[in-house]
Amino acid sequence: MVKTKKEKKKELESLKEKIKKQKTMIFVDFSGLKVENMSKLRRTLKKSDSELKVAKKTLMKLALKEAGMENDISGLKGEIALVFGYEDEIVPAKLVYEFSRGNPSLKILGGFFENQFKSAEDFIVLAQLSSRQELLARLVGSISSPIAGFVRVLEANLKGLVCVLSAIKKQ
Repeated sequence: MVKTKKEKKKELESLKEKIKKQKTMIFVDFSGLKVENMSKLRRTLKKSDSELKVAKKTLMKLALKEAGMENDISGLKGEIALVFGYEDEIVPAKLVYEFSRGNPSLKILGGFFENQFKSAEDFIVLAQLSSRQELLARLVGSISSPIAGFVRVLEANLKGLVCVLSAIKKQ
C-alpha cells in the first residue's frame, strides 16, 4: 500500500521521537519470520519497556540523520525493523538474542548503543552479559560473605563454650 506524503511525514516524526527517547536501538532482519512469532516478540519486548518498529529504510535513514546518528543503513540486507530500548540498555539485546536463538529467521544486524554504532557481534556479546540485577546480587553476596563467615565463626565459639560448660555441669 502506497503511503501519502502526510502519512510518511507522520511516521518520520514518530521515528524521530522514538530515536530521541531510546537508550538502545537494534537493527534486526525479520525476513521469513512468521506473523505469530513477530507478535510474540513484540509482546515480549513490550513487557520490558522496549518496542519493535518496522519502517522503510529511507525513513529510518532520514530519522537517523536528523537525530545526528548518521549511518549508512542502505547496506543492511533484508527486511529491517528497529528494536528500541527505553529503560534498560541491555535487556532489549538479551530478548532479541534469545528470541533469535529460537527463531533463526530473525537476525541481529547491529545498532546504536550509547549513541555509537555497534556491530551484530557487539550486541551478541552485550546480550550474553549478566543482567544488572544478577550483577547486583553477586556484589551483595560477595560483600556479605565475609561478614556471614565471621558471624559463623563467633557462633561456633559460643556453641563450643556452651557444650564445654554443659559437660562440666554433668560431671
